[in-house]
Amino acid sequence: MNIAIDGPAGAGKSTVAKLVAKKMNMIYVDTGALYRAIALYLIEHQINADDESAVGAALDDIGIVMVHEADGQHIILNDADVTGNIRTEAVGNMASKTSAYSCVREKLLSLQQNIALEQDVVMDGRDIGTTVLPKAEVKIFLTASVEVRAKRRFDELTAKGEPCDFEKIAADIKIRDEQDRTRTLSPLVQAKDAYLLDSSALTIDEVVAKIISRAEGAA
Repeated sequence: MNIAIDGPAGAGKSTVAKLVAKKMNMIYVDTGALYRAIALYLIEHQINADDESAVGAALDDIGIVMVHEADGQHIILNDADVTGNIRTEAVGNMASKTSAYSCVREKLLSLQQNIALEQDVVMDGRDIGTTVLPKAEVKIFLTASVEVRAKRRFDELTAKGEPCDFEKIAADIKIRDEQDRTRTLSPLVQAKDAYLLDSSALTIDEVVAKIISRAEGAA
């Protein structure tokens, strides 16, 4: 079974997808982490996100492997475990820009699809139900208000001891939403057969329960 969870930045897709996968004994695939790994490489090598040809030229030098350990998914970038390095705001913003390029999406598409062919997966991202796994048995479009998403991100960064500004986080989320919705290739849209789930007023457990209920009904 394939469960596709799409939605805007900060909607809680990764947190929810991990829990659904654990409860249903499935593999969790965080596709955003793959795009973030590419973004991290581009930042480290000072490649301009607006220069699509330079980004494309760099892709041949990027090797990404997804490894599933007891503590969850690990991302290996050119033999280095970057799982903990890809969660910064700078990497997220870079990923939002460069994931719009066809060369970047093509590099990761086959990797994502092959994983889903071989195993029962819960996969989250921006275009899983529309492009990556269009035949997924369960499709969820998970969203929440900008204010709720910004507050969640603010709390997450604060808990880590990282300095942050709520207004800037909210502004960044609005920008990323616009970039994701308006890009030419695989824009962020709700698949026609996806279930719209607004988590603004729901707990994580309530969201997880709703998704599992739909998955059990589709089994």
